[in-house]
Amino acid sequence: MSKAIRITSLADITSRNSSDTRCVSSRFPRFSGDRDKYFNFTRYQLFIPNTPSRQRSYPLNVNRYPQIAFYTRRSSGGSRSTNQKMSASAVSSGEPDLRYVATPASDAASQIAKPVAFPVQLYPALEPNKSGHLAVSDGHELYWEECGNPNGVPCVFLHGGPGGGCDEDSRRFFDPAYYRIIVFDQRGSGRSRPNASDDWAASLLGNTTPKLVEDIEILREMLNVEKWGLVLGGSWGSTLALAYAEAHPTRVRSMLLRGVFLFGPDEVDYLFSNGGTFGQNPQAWEAYCQFIEDTSSDWDRERSNLLGAYWERLTREGDDDMRNAAAAAFVGYELSISKSYVDPAIIKKYLGKPSVLIPFALMEVLYMTQGGFLRRGQILDECGVIAQNGIRVAITHGRADYVCQPQAAWRLTKALQAAGGDVELEFVSGAGHSDSEPGLVDAMVRATDRMRSYLG
Repeated sequence: MSKAIRITSLADITSRNSSDTRCVSSRFPRFSGDRDKYFNFTRYQLFIPNTPSRQRSYPLNVNRYPQIAFYTRRSSGGSRSTNQKMSASAVSSGEPDLRYVATPASDAASQIAKPVAFPVQLYPALEPNKSGHLAVSDGHELYWEECGNPNGVPCVFLHGGPGGGCDEDSRRFFDPAYYRIIVFDQRGSGRSRPNASDDWAASLLGNTTPKLVEDIEILREMLNVEKWGLVLGGSWGSTLALAYAEAHPTRVRSMLLRGVFLFGPDEVDYLFSNGGTFGQNPQAWEAYCQFIEDTSSDWDRERSNLLGAYWERLTREGDDDMRNAAAAAFVGYELSISKSYVDPAIIKKYLGKPSVLIPFALMEVLYMTQGGFLRRGQILDECGVIAQNGIRVAITHGRADYVCQPQAAWRLTKALQAAGGDVELEFVSGAGHSDSEPGLVDAMVRATDRMRSYLG
């Protein structure tokens, strides 16, 4: 197991000899003399965890974003004393912690048990032809597997989160007779080593978007793939797919993006900071906020920086109970708004499996607080590279996606079209965010099947 490392600054997350130093430095000037100028500009509050006494922070200007006070339950009033709060370790039996998970909406038509049948389903279950662990930088070893036709058109599946990991269904969006299917777990996630649930500090080392892009290249070279025929990415995976294609456009022939997320400040704020989800999911949003309030000694401060508050609890040294409780509240919130028909059994499954729960929460909060380790507006600003290199793009997006808003898919489509790109967009009625939504499964498999004609 990797040696635990104390995270005291962003420099500990980016490796000392990392290739992404310029990217990070341009957004976070290593706490140099211009930091106050930077943090007056940013929409977020950066927390440097585990410093003595109080956490160092640079506060958000609440007057500039008054909606925050409205959506975080209390606009005034003091913090609650310790003996008034629910203990974060109240649930320690090993069962999923559902205290801060919203009750799902009704399902009188039994759509969870008997979903509407769409014309196209996932391909049948299949086992890997081979698998292994690939050593990359910063002490990480990525789990990878190959399925389908060993001589087929190479494709790669990029999972969401960040930190979500892959599962046995990740292989099934592709025709196994045609595609050489590559699936892998990103740094700190799934079966990659170290998993954040085993060594959270080590899992954060070098865990940045430029490094994940670099990992895809290392994997491609190891597999002797000249060019990916198809890159499929959903949610955060769509962001990573776009970042990879923009950095290495000559290594990609086509892309399929599901639930597009461009990592704009508006998207992050909508989902995690200013209560944008409150309109359609008020219970889920209030539960997300309530966990921080119930475990806070300074609610007046923390309500203006909910992501920073979650980060502090997820990285608090020597307090596994708090880390697990924070992860359950955070992931429970997102799962509660990810599907049109929320299955309580799925929530219990995720929240009851630390190797999935902890990476999902930790990596997602890390990336959200750091703007995805991307320059603001980078994905849209540089998408012309995709068009110029003739990369074909198919986009599927649930019309009822409350995690990644449909407007992101629309903006990307318009930007690619303006650059002369080959792009098609399908909004799926009644579908939410998850790639297990029947309508999205249908749309995604149809898209990978159509790509066969394009790829030849």
